[in-house]
Amino acid sequence: MYKFCLSHKYYNHMDNLNYQPVGQGQNIFPKHWMTDNTGDNICEKNKYYDMYTFHYWLWKNYLDKFEKEKWICFSTYRRFWEKMNFDNDAELKDKIIQTPPNEWKNFETILTEPTDLRSIKISKIWKKGKKILIKNPSVLFNRNKRNIKFHFDLMHYEGNLDKAVDLIDSKDKNEFIDYLNNETSVNFWNLFCCNSPLLLGRWYEDVFTWLFKCEKIFGFKNLSGYETGRIYAYLAERYLPFWFKKYSTTRTWPIYFYDHEKFNK
Repeated sequence: MYKFCLSHKYYNHMDNLNYQPVGQGQNIFPKHWMTDNTGDNICEKNKYYDMYTFHYWLWKNYLDKFEKEKWICFSTYRRFWEKMNFDNDAELKDKIIQTPPNEWKNFETILTEPTDLRSIKISKIWKKGKKILIKNPSVLFNRNKRNIKFHFDLMHYEGNLDKAVDLIDSKDKNEFIDYLNNETSVNFWNLFCCNSPLLLGRWYEDVFTWLFKCEKIFGFKNLSGYETGRIYAYLAERYLPFWFKKYSTTRTWPIYFYDHEKFNK
C-alpha cells in the first residue's frame, strides 16, 4: 500500500505516521520528504493548484514505479483515512489506516464520505449569495435545489463553473452537467485511494487536460482569496467524484481530522 501525506509546509507529526511525507510547491523540506519540484513539474502553480502540483509530478515522474493492484492513497497533514474502532487515546498513526481494510475488496476507488449540501445554513446563503438569490430565491426554501452547481457558484463566484465545464471533454460534458445540477451532496477534499496505476493515469490525463484549458480563461493574475485563489483545485474537487464513479467501482470511507494547529505549537 502506497500512502502519501501532502502538505504545503513542514509539520513534524508527518514524520511519524508510516506514510510518505510530501512537500508541495517551492518551499524547502527535509531530505526524506518527496517533493514536486523536480523533473517535469508545475510546482510554481501550487498556490492555485494546491495538491494537484504533486499529482502532476506523480503522473509525469513516478507513475510507472507503482506495483499493479496495490492501493495508492492520498491524505493531507490534517485529513486522513480513518481506522475503524480506534482507541481515542491512541497516537495518530494508530487512528489512521495503515493497511487496506477488508471492506475495500471488490472496489477500485475509495472516496471520502459525501457532504450534504442541503444542510448549508441560510445565513451563509444570504451572506454570500445575494445575486444568486435574486435570480433563484427558491433555494432558500427548497433544500433540494442546493446542488453542487449552486454550492460552487455560492462559494467561488457564479458563472466560473459554467465557463470551466464548457471546456471539458465531450465524453463527459453532458453527464457532468447533469451531475452538477442534480446531486445535492459531494465528496470533498480531493482525497481518494485507487488500486490501479492505469486508472490513476487516465484520471490525470483527463483532469489536467481540462485544467490546462481552464487556465486560458482564468489565468493566474486575478486569482485571490478563498473564492478563486485555488480555483483549479476546486474545479478538480467537483470533477473527481464524478469521474471515478463513472469509470470505476467506488465506495466511501470516513476521514479523520487531525487538529495540527493544536499539536504543532
